[in-house]
Amino acid sequence: MDTITVRDFGAGSRTGAGQQRRVGAIARTAAKPRKFGQLLFRLVNRFQPRVVLELGTSLGLTTAYLATADSRAQVITFEGCPQTAAIAQQTFEELGLQNVTLIEGNLDATLAPTLRNLVGPVDFAFFDGNHRYEPTVRYFEQLLPYRTDHSVFVLDDIHWSADMTRAWQTIKAHPAVILTIDLFFVGLVFFRKNQPKQHFRLRFDNVFDKIMNRTRSLSA
Repeated sequence: MDTITVRDFGAGSRTGAGQQRRVGAIARTAAKPRKFGQLLFRLVNRFQPRVVLELGTSLGLTTAYLATADSRAQVITFEGCPQTAAIAQQTFEELGLQNVTLIEGNLDATLAPTLRNLVGPVDFAFFDGNHRYEPTVRYFEQLLPYRTDHSVFVLDDIHWSADMTRAWQTIKAHPAVILTIDLFFVGLVFFRKNQPKQHFRLRFDNVFDKIMNRTRSLSA
């Protein structure tokens, strides 16, 4: 399948693409650069979450980084577009990923019932499902009752638009949030309560080591 019909429930394509899109073009524009996939892989590998949520599957490439980091993790990924979800599912099957569950449908309708049926807390969440202010903040708040003090949330494209920058500022100010790390393209959120509220901006050079240094006190 070279071309698919994309049903977009979010802010739309950043390149102005229409509903008919070539799969290769989606991969080039929507897929995260390898270094960000590797960062997610290392974060999952480091914190060893049991339940991982990904809000926005796209073609499933980022999902693969999350799922292969720890085969014991249950990765639940949400995709609104049926044809995009079908390609992602094919990707998971070709890679032999047995720990991924794909939930198809509008996230506004699928997120709440999925959260109610979880067997454990949300240990790790990657937000890439809707690049608008209100849904981003709403999804964040929906997940809060299901996280623990040890959970890690990662938000994609926090400076993609004025809406997303405002959402990031709102999330940083939330009383449950203790520490954030702004990597420009993505933002990391931590909830552990054994230190003062802090916010950092880091360049991506050797970023994993820097993140570990910033969060070392959170591991106590």
